[in-house]
Amino acid sequence: MTDLDDPADVLGVARFVPGMAQATLRELDGSLNGVEGRSAMWIEFDGGDEPARLNAATAQQLETGISAALDQRLPVVISISTSGTDIEEGMTALHGWGRVASRLTACSGVVPTVMIVDGPAVSGPALLLGVADFTIMTERSSAFVNGPVMVEQFTGIEIDVDELGGAATHARYTGVATMVVADRPAADAAANDLLAYLPLNVDQEPPRWPLFDAADRPCPEAGAQIPESSTGSYDVRKVAAEIADDDSMFEVRDRWAANVVTAFATMDGRPIGIVANQPMVLAGTLDIPASQKAARFVAFCNAFNLPIVTLVDTPGFYPGKDLEWRGMIRHGAQLVYAYARADVARICVILRKSYGGAYIVMDSKTMGNDLCLAWPFSEIAVMGAGQAAAILARRASPEEKAEFEADYAERLLNPYVAAERGFIDAVIDPADTRAEITAALDVLADKRELLVERKHGNSPF
Repeated sequence: MTDLDDPADVLGVARFVPGMAQATLRELDGSLNGVEGRSAMWIEFDGGDEPARLNAATAQQLETGISAALDQRLPVVISISTSGTDIEEGMTALHGWGRVASRLTACSGVVPTVMIVDGPAVSGPALLLGVADFTIMTERSSAFVNGPVMVEQFTGIEIDVDELGGAATHARYTGVATMVVADRPAADAAANDLLAYLPLNVDQEPPRWPLFDAADRPCPEAGAQIPESSTGSYDVRKVAAEIADDDSMFEVRDRWAANVVTAFATMDGRPIGIVANQPMVLAGTLDIPASQKAARFVAFCNAFNLPIVTLVDTPGFYPGKDLEWRGMIRHGAQLVYAYARADVARICVILRKSYGGAYIVMDSKTMGNDLCLAWPFSEIAVMGAGQAAAILARRASPEEKAEFEADYAERLLNPYVAAERGFIDAVIDPADTRAEITAALDVLADKRELLVERKHGNSPF
């Protein structure tokens, strides 16, 4: 561990003020993956027992530490506990926080950024949590732009800190919290574990973990998770765990939008990102939070060179007036955009259902994936047999509808129709899924795409 007591030696700018903040070049704990010799820039708030009021001096310290991390191409971890911008200092403090936000934004897609919240994060500084790639909150922490007093003054509604912006609220309802842990030591450990899957910067590949699980290991238990009934539920995380290296799954944002699972894992020692529909929640349908969660994760994996494995089992988008009025079209397009822009290795495995628009957005062949596999009992169609009968045979008798559904399922609800047309590359035995994916990742290890030159796309945020 090396203390940067004088960041001027790194950047030629102002020193840190002792006792207020400290930047430390910390060696990452390699106990999770056995990869040693990797470092990150850790920036600590030293506000004593009370949360710090953030002024121009502290902002300059943060800006200096973040700039040092950018110059050295190292991940940034910032531990924050603040009661907000210093009111007495006024515009100077606000200007300083604008500078910090600008520097943290400059890190986006260049070096990974992690925020640890161990106390309050109030007002402008709370917005930094949304800029960072990942936010780890302790159980005692909270974060909000406007506190309970302001909420009551403007709305007349009394609300306490935990309900307004407690860690549990952000984990369950807002998605701000990547994870919630018991205390600060647990938060440090979680940050170390998270960074174990990631490269130090955009110019590097993720660190290869020591091999401890055979690449061609059969995984029959993956297919055994699927119930016989097409409407039965199961935990897709168990499927992912069977396919991935043993004990390598690291789920992020597990409490928010639980109808989709986002997790890091390794396969044959190679870190990957996993996106999977979760049939246990909302039958695996896609809604606005799920689309946002998956899109942000796909974009992150693409930025830092992690292959993406997508496990599909969804009957479509969740229907409802409320979702449509809240912008399902716009937010669903975020996932379309993220996958279509991703140029890392992309492998899709259709486990069971893949219907309609959800088939398209879950990294279908149309979206440009590199390999699309399907299990033999998977169903790929515009809609399910019951839905099709309700539209195409709506005037038929119950017996005729039943006959229509049986015929529809036999002719169309199977992966071989899609395979004949080139929309599926192979129909495989579930037990061979791990071997097929690891072999494909080896082939795609040197994948490169020539992208059209442009400043940037207009993402449907």
